[in-house]
Amino acid sequence: MILFVRDLTVIDFSYLHRQRGMLGESYIVDVELHGALDDTAMVFDFGKVKKVIKQAIDRLVDHKLAVAADCPAFSQQVCDDLSIVRYQSERGLIQLACPAQAFAVIPGAEINEATVTAFLQQQIKPLLPANVEQLVLTLRPEAISGFYYHYSHGLKKHDGNCQRIAHGHRSTIQIYENNMLAPKLNKLWAERWQDIYLGTQSDLVVPQQLQHLTPAVTDYSFRYQASQGWFELCMPQAHCEIVPCDTTVECLADFIADTLKAQNIKQTYKVVAYEGVGKGAVAMRP
Repeated sequence: MILFVRDLTVIDFSYLHRQRGMLGESYIVDVELHGALDDTAMVFDFGKVKKVIKQAIDRLVDHKLAVAADCPAFSQQVCDDLSIVRYQSERGLIQLACPAQAFAVIPGAEINEATVTAFLQQQIKPLLPANVEQLVLTLRPEAISGFYYHYSHGLKKHDGNCQRIAHGHRSTIQIYENNMLAPKLNKLWAERWQDIYLGTQSDLVVPQQLQHLTPAVTDYSFRYQASQGWFELCMPQAHCEIVPCDTTVECLADFIADTLKAQNIKQTYKVVAYEGVGKGAVAMRP
């Protein structure tokens, strides 16, 4: 017997890639449980699927920075209860100092759908009852017909896992100019923010203010204290855009709308910005 749940959850996270650097990603998760019926005539109660499997996915990968354990570009050490991660991408050296729970170290030489899936299945299967013989997870990106971008960020004011300084999303965008969808503007912003780290101006510091990292001259340095601990990040400047606001989806929609309006004050704009799959914010500039 096979029990299935489509669209169980969405994993929003970032990962490190040799060529592209830090990427924000969003995977929709489908689940299949193969096994015999238990004494309640079920393979597994649907309520428990959400409770056990979704909670495990959230704990293992969601809102974390995933790194491939066997990638030669990756190194890690522990200092003052923080994990220090360095990753030599082709876009430059990426460095982080964060609580260990901000990282997902996944077996393999690279992070992709296959390695994340195998990691989750291996970690979650022991949590299921004995009658469940096989767990099959399918991770898939949202089917997007328009323009989208991969971005990473951190929200120091958030009281949950969004406070982690390097997590992200794969997000679509819809910009309307004078009440008409504007493909050129959508393409422009998707290209501007493709594979980007969006940093908040107030989180920028000079190198001397970092406690655990030594940035290059061409890096931006970020740091902040949040409820989960101390966070530092050094990123190549070419890999970042600094915005004068928090990087919540509400503020990003406002930032795009304000930028467009300042460039052409005679036009009206509506910006529909997404944070991953199926959620976002709308900003209007009449």
